[in-house]
Amino acid sequence: MQEPISPALRAVSDAVLAVAAELSVDEVLQRLVDSARELAGARYAALGIPDHAGGFRTFLVSGMSDELVASMGPLPRTHGMLGAMLEMREPYLTDDLHADPRFKGWWPSQHPDMRSFLGVPIAARDRVIGAFYLTEKLDGRRFGDGDRELIELLAAHAAIAITNARLYERSRELSILSERNRLALELHDVVSQKLFSLNLAADTAATLLERDPVQAAAQLQRVRQLTRESLAELRALIMGLRPADLARDGLTGALSKEVEMLRRVHAIEIELDVDPAQPPEIDADRDAAVLRIAQEALHNAVRHAAARHVTVALSECDGEPVLTIADDGVGFDPRDPALRSRRLGLTSMEERARELEGRLTVRSAAGAGTTVTLTLPARPAAPR
Repeated sequence: MQEPISPALRAVSDAVLAVAAELSVDEVLQRLVDSARELAGARYAALGIPDHAGGFRTFLVSGMSDELVASMGPLPRTHGMLGAMLEMREPYLTDDLHADPRFKGWWPSQHPDMRSFLGVPIAARDRVIGAFYLTEKLDGRRFGDGDRELIELLAAHAAIAITNARLYERSRELSILSERNRLALELHDVVSQKLFSLNLAADTAATLLERDPVQAAAQLQRVRQLTRESLAELRALIMGLRPADLARDGLTGALSKEVEMLRRVHAIEIELDVDPAQPPEIDADRDAAVLRIAQEALHNAVRHAAARHVTVALSECDGEPVLTIADDGVGFDPRDPALRSRRLGLTSMEERARELEGRLTVRSAAGAGTTVTLTLPARPAAPR
């Protein structure tokens, strides 16, 4: 008689199949987190992937409600025990997390108390790319070697999923960049030359026509005008196809390119309101974070809000630079904890605003559109 498959083996098998299935990486990792919590008999489990800038690019949890996650505020930083597990290659077990000297830092008041702990690094190619965090063994005891072995097995498959996702993202980015450059070169080499030839031919014809010279000259003048306009538009299109370069284009130029690209891709009306003669003064080291916040807000507006019109404004109020992205879309309730827990873009924008020592406000309501406003502190006056 065949031995029945143990629950632990079945859970590991399901997790392995999930990695091989055509699922998104977040779906795969969430399944792994849920499996880890069940296999180890933990009340809570999490999987963190660092962004190498002091935070987590992904932090998935199991055993906590959306309301509880939202009440704890932004994603944690990579400090304390969370950071320690990203710096070691071996798993770590303890029955009292508070007794460890590395237990310090981020701990919101709404966060559940945790004592027993099992941490397992996720390693790929001799470097740690993430970690499993399991706390509060349900039977009241500490996590054991059997728990550690099961989570190490899941960590190996998590490493495969994360690595495959990164390779896919990198290949997609390279593919998009390659296609943009190819199209830009093709437009420049072929279409630009044809338009230039057309303009030259029209100029030549204007000097040779003798029959009804007044009317012919007027028509040819119109041809020259349209050709020049088309050539100018084509050059603008070519520039817009190139990725934004903050060092070369500045924040205003990068925003302009982002707006132009979204207009073409999503066929939506987007207005950019910046005074090119007197743009707000923002330090170059803050430009990248401001651009990322603008991109996230624009992404939400064009993909989720069903907006018909979006306005991007960069202005200055009492010496403070202000970025505003407003849309006339469906809107949402920013106070809804379940919605905020799913919209990690809001958390990302808030985190970046805090790092800039700025203020981010989100005003929205069902059917009333959304306005995202970032206010930065004024730049200190230069010493005399």
